[in-house]
Amino acid sequence: MRKRVLVADDKESSRELVRTVLASQGYDVTEAADGRQALESIERERPDLVLLDLHMPELDGYTVVSRIRADPRLARIPVVALTASAMSGDRERALEAGFSAYIAKPVSLSFLKAEVMRLIE
Repeated sequence: MRKRVLVADDKESSRELVRTVLASQGYDVTEAADGRQALESIERERPDLVLLDLHMPELDGYTVVSRIRADPRLARIPVVALTASAMSGDRERALEAGFSAYIAKPVSLSFLKAEVMRLIE
């Protein structure tokens, strides 16, 4: 059975890049353009992994991950922070907030593939 990945990012070009790369690796990829859509999709589809931008409209990534972690039905889903926020301390803040991993933009495609495999294979 193919693993399902949700890519939540308000930038269409970012979603398209990640979708193309992961689909070529055999993953089923769905997309969300804001935090509210992401949360609705996660509750409805229960993906195997979520790639979540930190800065999105409606609900930011920190709010979405806190709601995921607070819901026992969703809490075990790996959630990766995918963000252009690469300042000192951002990675640690994301991990402390409940993210499973942190990937800075611009995304290294080989690192992205390796992290996805590590978390859901």
